[in-house]
Amino acid sequence: MNEKIVIHDLHKSFGPKIVLDGLDLTVFESEILCIIGISGVGKSVILKNLIGILTPDSGSIFINGVEFTGADAETRRTILSKYGILFQGAALFDSLNIYDNVAFGLRRKNIGEDTIRHIVPEMLENVGLRDVETKRVSELSGGMQKRVGLARSIALRPEIMLYDEPTTGVDPITGGAVDRLIKKTRDSFGITSVVVTHDMRSAYRLADRIAMLYEGKIIFTGSPGDFKNTGNLYVKQFIEGRAYGPIQVL
Repeated sequence: MNEKIVIHDLHKSFGPKIVLDGLDLTVFESEILCIIGISGVGKSVILKNLIGILTPDSGSIFINGVEFTGADAETRRTILSKYGILFQGAALFDSLNIYDNVAFGLRRKNIGEDTIRHIVPEMLENVGLRDVETKRVSELSGGMQKRVGLARSIALRPEIMLYDEPTTGVDPITGGAVDRLIKKTRDSFGITSVVVTHDMRSAYRLADRIAMLYEGKIIFTGSPGDFKNTGNLYVKQFIEGRAYGPIQVL
């Protein structure tokens, strides 16, 4: 498999707090990789380094073999154009209707309105939504809002999708629907997907591989089956939700 994202020896601290401590991680083309770990361990910090919101203290990030860390402005823009992002709350614009939310990124790329009129309903159809273009964000459920956020992202035809806790704040049935949608998006468009989650049910449904982050490093990587059958005490404590074990719970 081709390497899509390669993170090597990444370090990031906030004052005295070490968050990433020599992190190594590879994501392969068209796979779905779930990053799991306890709250506050730094999962979202990885995503923020990938898209340049944060700058690592040291280490390297490569996208398609091109180094993102320390790259010039043009190279960074080229790499960032490959990403789509679905935030926890979908990050929709309350002041815009659904059509204009999905069209937002397309308009920023100066794509013509005639083309946008074809793309928007197609993308909404891809995420299982019809006849919602004129609705306001407040008229949709949380699960539907996540679908609109995904439609907005895939409208730009990203090579890589980053998902930050996509099933947070929705009921288990809606969470399952979101997971199926993420898989459908990968299968339809060949998108490489990185999903940050603490929801093991979601990770088992979604992932080709799972990586567990603890104390700034990836301590275990494998298939869902590998995680279910591992003897690693840290992983077992996390996936079983136990208070006792090597992970200290406050």
